[in-house]
Amino acid sequence: MTTNTTIGGSGTTVSQQLMDTMNGTSSSSSSSSSAASPSSAASLQTTFLQLLVTQLQNQDPTNPADSSQMTSQLAQISTVQGIGTLNTSLSSLSSQLSAGTSAQSASLIGKSVLAPGNTVTVASGAATNFGVDSTSALTDLQVSITNSSGVVVNTLDLGAVPAGVTPLNGWTPVDSTGKTLPDGSYTITVTGSLNGTSEATTALSAATVQNVIAQADGTTGLTLSNGETVPLTSVASIY
Repeated sequence: MTTNTTIGGSGTTVSQQLMDTMNGTSSSSSSSSSAASPSSAASLQTTFLQLLVTQLQNQDPTNPADSSQMTSQLAQISTVQGIGTLNTSLSSLSSQLSAGTSAQSASLIGKSVLAPGNTVTVASGAATNFGVDSTSALTDLQVSITNSSGVVVNTLDLGAVPAGVTPLNGWTPVDSTGKTLPDGSYTITVTGSLNGTSEATTALSAATVQNVIAQADGTTGLTLSNGETVPLTSVASIY
């Protein structure tokens, strides 16, 4: 229930909520609401000033109000308003940056990229490109090629490779005996090591960018020709 407080001898009354605001005893829920809305903070500031003037006009001369406490409360309200305005500005800036990124990403449509994936397609004696992304330089890198039956048909020993993206373009699709692999989809598995110690590596598959989309988290995503949808930030190479 809302209660009122009488200020001075003139009988001026204000709500308990406003008195709590002035005295710094408002509830946490009110504080969080003001912090979330700059307009609410501005309204609260105006109300506080009105209350401050009313109290000063009706204060007891023998027991004047503590001006330092009032000034402190006013400064806090101004700070809340500033934070709310800053949050609004940052949200607007974030939206503009996201829109700009999506527009720039549209130029990738129709281009081939290397993105995280573990498939390579063989057709008419040719294989799609693939690659490896390693967090550090490797002294040995091996790529295993597995057919749809789960049989390893070939293993490529690539030796030492530098850190970062290593494209493996132009691989001739043959098995371990040199026989041309039949058409189909194959799985690649990459294994990297540094002086005998296993290192993190990621297989990369080639695909064509078909569309640019906004993902559920607000970031930009790419729809690829292999049916996968990947974040724009995961694209390792464009060619």
